[in-house]
Amino acid sequence: MGEVRLTIPRMHDDLRSAIDDVFPSVRAGLERLVRIPSVSADGFEAPVMRESAEAVADLLRAAGADDARLLEVPGAPPAVFATLPAPIGAQTVLLYAHHDVQPPGDLALWETPPFEPTERQGRLYGRGASDDKSGIAIHLAAIRAHKGEPPVAVKIFVEGEEEMGSPHIGEFLARYREELAADLIVVADSEHWRVGRPAITTSLRGLVDCTVEVRVLEHAVHSGQFGGAVLDAVTSLARLLATLHDDLGRPAIAGLVSGDADPLDLDEARFREEAGVLAGVELVGDGAITSRLWMRPAISVLAIEAPRMSEAINALVPAARAKVSVRLAPGDEPARAMRALTTHLESNAPFGARVTVTPGSSAAPFRLEPSGRGYDAIRAGIEFAWGAIPANIGVGGSIPLVADFTHAYPGADVVLTGVGEPRSRIHGPDESQDLEELKRGALAEAIALRLLADR
Repeated sequence: MGEVRLTIPRMHDDLRSAIDDVFPSVRAGLERLVRIPSVSADGFEAPVMRESAEAVADLLRAAGADDARLLEVPGAPPAVFATLPAPIGAQTVLLYAHHDVQPPGDLALWETPPFEPTERQGRLYGRGASDDKSGIAIHLAAIRAHKGEPPVAVKIFVEGEEEMGSPHIGEFLARYREELAADLIVVADSEHWRVGRPAITTSLRGLVDCTVEVRVLEHAVHSGQFGGAVLDAVTSLARLLATLHDDLGRPAIAGLVSGDADPLDLDEARFREEAGVLAGVELVGDGAITSRLWMRPAISVLAIEAPRMSEAINALVPAARAKVSVRLAPGDEPARAMRALTTHLESNAPFGARVTVTPGSSAAPFRLEPSGRGYDAIRAGIEFAWGAIPANIGVGGSIPLVADFTHAYPGADVVLTGVGEPRSRIHGPDESQDLEELKRGALAEAIALRLLADR
């Protein structure tokens, strides 16, 4: 689908001016949040998550949500909740984002420190600048554009563990079910097609992962004395992991669901540039690249646990482990896929090695119908803000809470938005957010709130 530019009437120019007015302070708030290293992963400091949640609550109060407070369930980082009431009978809109971020990884790969927001060429660099503290900034700007009195009832829910797969979202929904109920749920945690080319996400892949251990010996033995008659565990693990893909690099686990997507205008050259694929490295799979990214499963080995190079000795390694992740196409089912993954690993044990599979996290894939009042309002807001018709895209990643929300509130519309794009390097070094895209996203949401009231 080619890009379609629009001639947009000027009926929302007051909101555009309002966004321009509040944007400097909204950006300052975003930078304040980026400075807080709110990494929710195990092994990082829990008190920082509370500091991050309190900072979000402060920003919401300053935007007019006087009742902003923390929501808590045992074992989970705090979430933030706030409301802005509207006239009786008005639509209720829940605005979602998350304040936790991924670990920064190797600091040497960052041009500037990950938790020191830095602007370069119109982009704000820092961990969380895009994923997903930009979502918080969009919500703040949209409600501030309405001077803290939006024309519909607004609830804001900012979660603190999305980067861990939202393991406690069911408990949050059970404990705070009435507080979080809404007619429309806007999840500002997705992406656009590229800078200047907006999109609405209509599908998400799901996820299952596991830890697989391969054991061949009761204990380490001399590699010269015993090598040649028994294969070490690291090599055995490598042979097992190699069975996960066929000769074209396609997933080789039997029974995984697969589909096709609109190729849009994504060609190999653009994909290679955006992904940073090295010259000479071939792409895997077949069919449209969008199909491979959005509507087909993908298997990745995320980590291998074996002796470090600095610990290597001339001994046969008795056991080695790996974390295996499978992204699931829309229409697949996590429990069934986990069984298929487990069966594949156990039935392909090399040379009778003892294989133990420990299931990990899971998330259901999701497909949204591009229709309904909420979708129409968001689409119209985007069309005004960008002057272009948004593309309907899939996203290869997973947002587990989307399925949880739809199950908890079956009558609510769910729309996935966001302002990240391929150059944002989400989850990678030098993560960044284009500031003009952020401003357009805020304007689009402010307009959508108005349109929901008008309808």
